[in-house]
Amino acid sequence: MNVAVIFHFLKELAANNNREWFNENRDKYELARLEFEKLLSTVITRIAMFDESIQSVQVKDCTYRIYRDTRFSLDKTPYKTHFGGYINAKGKKSNHCGYYIHIQPGNCLLAGGSICPPPKLLKELRQAVYDNIDEYIAIVEDPEFKKYFPVIGDDFLKTAPKGFPKDFKYIDYLKCKEYTCSYKVPDEFFTSPDFLDKTEDAYKQLKRFGDFVNFTIDEFEE
Repeated sequence: MNVAVIFHFLKELAANNNREWFNENRDKYELARLEFEKLLSTVITRIAMFDESIQSVQVKDCTYRIYRDTRFSLDKTPYKTHFGGYINAKGKKSNHCGYYIHIQPGNCLLAGGSICPPPKLLKELRQAVYDNIDEYIAIVEDPEFKKYFPVIGDDFLKTAPKGFPKDFKYIDYLKCKEYTCSYKVPDEFFTSPDFLDKTEDAYKQLKRFGDFVNFTIDEFEE
């Protein structure tokens, strides 16, 4: 597994994000893609040691095309400048929490959660947090969890969501529009000798959060 190949290609692509360069350097892309898939396979194997639901997940189930959908974007550059893999027992398009790995020079991270849940599910997730706030707080405010994931969500309501009391002590945990969390890491994280150990430590904490969220999602989808 040669992670340096991945970073080298992505840096070159970011500086030459056009079809002509990409076609001329497709062999570099294929090599970087294969190295990323090796890394992802190794991570899947490690996660499966503490989360048996991941044991049947294949690399091909987790990866994304490098081509950007530019139809509704002002940015017309044709290629993504990162590699991402979403390791999810229910599939990468599922509302369920999974484990996401993102490699992009200067913007690497480990993350996960329920991304963009539909309105009815989001309401159920908020209700679950509200109804089980002690259990939720025991997870997300545990120093071992916050060491990796200090913030829940990326996008937030400005006021309390409809149907919940504005004076609720933990109202901020109900304002997020998705139940996700992320752990930003330096590029060197993926080349360190203890990369897998560190990844396992972070994802074990993420699993605690994911188990809480997925319990509600399972009930919602039944």
